[in-house]
Amino acid sequence: MTLDPDIAVRLKRNAEGLFTAVVQERSSGDVLMVAWMDDQALARTLETREANYYSRSRAEQWIKGSTSGNTQHVHSVRLDCDGDTVLLTVDQVGGACHTGAHSCFDSAMLLAPQD
Repeated sequence: MTLDPDIAVRLKRNAEGLFTAVVQERSSGDVLMVAWMDDQALARTLETREANYYSRSRAEQWIKGSTSGNTQHVHSVRLDCDGDTVLLTVDQVGGACHTGAHSCFDSAMLLAPQD
């Protein structure tokens, strides 16, 4: 799959050709995870509505849930004002974090909200 040129021209990538993807749960508004994408991962996501990412450690693309079963059906994708981050709004099935937690941000809070 090839990314639409009208979208590709708007993206700002790092030296490795990657950009940030922030993933938000549609039903709760929770931020579930942050991942990397390349053009092909975004193109596949837009085509299939399955969240596709790029693993820097494995140097390959991956589909969220392909091994764990914890899938993300993509409801919408938005590009930020700088063009260097996309926001995926998803319907999450199972945990989003590789630890099995609902969110990668479920660990200890560094600064609690004030009342």
